[in-house]
Amino acid sequence: MKIESVDFFYLSIPEVQDIGDGSQDALLVRVRAGGYEGWGECEAAPLPSIAAFVCPMSHSACKPVAASVLGQPLDDRADIARINQLVRRNSLDLLQADHTLSGIDVALWDLLGKRLQEPVYRLLGYKRAYPKTAYASVLFGDTVQETLDKARRIRSAGYRAAKFGWGPFGLGSVNDDEAQVRAARAGLGSDVALLVDAGTVWGEDVSIAAERLPVLAECKVGWLEEPFVSGALHAYAVLAATANARTDFRVRLAGGEGAHDAGMARNMIDHAGISFVQIDTGRVGGITSATEVARYARARGVTFVNHTFTTPLALSASLQPFAGIEDAVICEYPVEASALARDFTHESLSVDAAGQLRVPERPGLGMSPHIDKLRQYLVPVEIRVKGRVLYQTPEL
Repeated sequence: MKIESVDFFYLSIPEVQDIGDGSQDALLVRVRAGGYEGWGECEAAPLPSIAAFVCPMSHSACKPVAASVLGQPLDDRADIARINQLVRRNSLDLLQADHTLSGIDVALWDLLGKRLQEPVYRLLGYKRAYPKTAYASVLFGDTVQETLDKARRIRSAGYRAAKFGWGPFGLGSVNDDEAQVRAARAGLGSDVALLVDAGTVWGEDVSIAAERLPVLAECKVGWLEEPFVSGALHAYAVLAATANARTDFRVRLAGGEGAHDAGMARNMIDHAGISFVQIDTGRVGGITSATEVARYARARGVTFVNHTFTTPLALSASLQPFAGIEDAVICEYPVEASALARDFTHESLSVDAAGQLRVPERPGLGMSPHIDKLRQYLVPVEIRVKGRVLYQTPEL
């Protein structure tokens, strides 16, 4: 069969706020081939991602993503890998192409799984999918009391781990951050794992990040995520060495969600001193690239963790690359999703009584967009160049 069409749907809640919540809008991707339909999602700004698919060619290494996808054969996993590489080569200088490719790649795996009547993780070569301990992923509260209340609710809901991030953390004094971390620990209790996400707030400033290590150690924080931007490999390595030198409690580093290709992720694994590499299938180049990173991380003794803070469709996609790796035991699970994310799919992915999450066993990603509900979030898009319409939102 051949790829007949690739369609994008820009979805958004009515008012997008300036907060670290990636579920406020979404770019849904639909691929059709041979009478089958696959769905994916880009974790990126919707409009430039659509533009990367249809923009006029700038030169031989800056072609629209469509040039490498439409009309391509799609019969097995090798075809998906070939298409992935073709986009990378033909759109080398089109920087948004990685994000656009990510959603398309996810949809290709979903489509192939439906055609072959297998869940994606089996197409990746895994014989079984292992349950993952879900960590409730939330933002720090605007106040210490709000953080404490969130932590108590997470504990009451039965989660065995939680991650607090962004919000006011890192923007104020050391004392402010210490109070936030202690509130999270007090609300969770001593037996629920606590993780902290700094959201790249310190740029490359190791000294500021290091000032937070004592309270992180005191509260037994399992990892400090993204203290710096993804490319700050030296800063990561220095902070990791500083943390490793402590005798009271070793705070390990996590990062990688900003990686938009497997090479960036490998560099973090090899040179940043991280213990956990967090990969978003909607950014890194889809399931194809994420699986490459998962296997590389395992060989290098670094734990692969999914990154996702959007919809159940993206969550399922993020689980597939490491579903069959038994010792990669933890996964991100958003619990403060927007109405758009809650309405996104017919199916849901629920955490069981033991605090664990299982990948769907249905064909493909095992998730189907709830079209009737999504229409209310649809943002019509038209891209016109020199009087010619290059893209117009199709029927959803």
